[in-house]
Amino acid sequence: MNQDNLSTNVGVKLRHARLVKGMTLKELADAAGCSESLLSKIENGRSSPSLKMLQKIARGLDLTVGQMFAQADEPASPVSRAGDRMLVHTDPLRKGEHLTLERLIPFAEGHLLQGNIHHIGVGGGSEGMLQHDGEEFGYVLEGKVELLLDGKSYEMSAGDSFCFRSERPHGYRNIGSTEARVIWLNTPPSF
Repeated sequence: MNQDNLSTNVGVKLRHARLVKGMTLKELADAAGCSESLLSKIENGRSSPSLKMLQKIARGLDLTVGQMFAQADEPASPVSRAGDRMLVHTDPLRKGEHLTLERLIPFAEGHLLQGNIHHIGVGGGSEGMLQHDGEEFGYVLEGKVELLLDGKSYEMSAGDSFCFRSERPHGYRNIGSTEARVIWLNTPPSF
């Protein structure tokens, strides 16, 4: 992954979204089911949320993760160039266990699909089970990934794919010794 890609600061985006909604730290912390202290640390860049916590915070703001990270300058072009895509780093402070979402489909109100490449560091993943409306599809580009779905575990390697309703409890983690990359699509956009 090219380090020159557009990156986004999770904390700055969260604080901005919270302030736009007119919420206090306490109100958002209560809505997201976390402490004010944790939320403050995330907003100030001293802690980074897991994908599960990011989803809870977005729900507390009555937004999707994609809406929180929408950029006014995202291209209207149907072509998304390698090296120019937005990256969302969910937990860059964790050594080796990071998760970075490389946005394949820019967030836009009219899109029915959301697509990212999940770059999953060794040991990294969703850090818990997720549930939301919709349907998901994934294709493992490289590495070894464990998909947890309805209490069952599925080990996958490059070339394997999956599809399931998003309402089913699901999570994932990199169980290999190198970074894993998964093309992940969901509809409607939820992250």
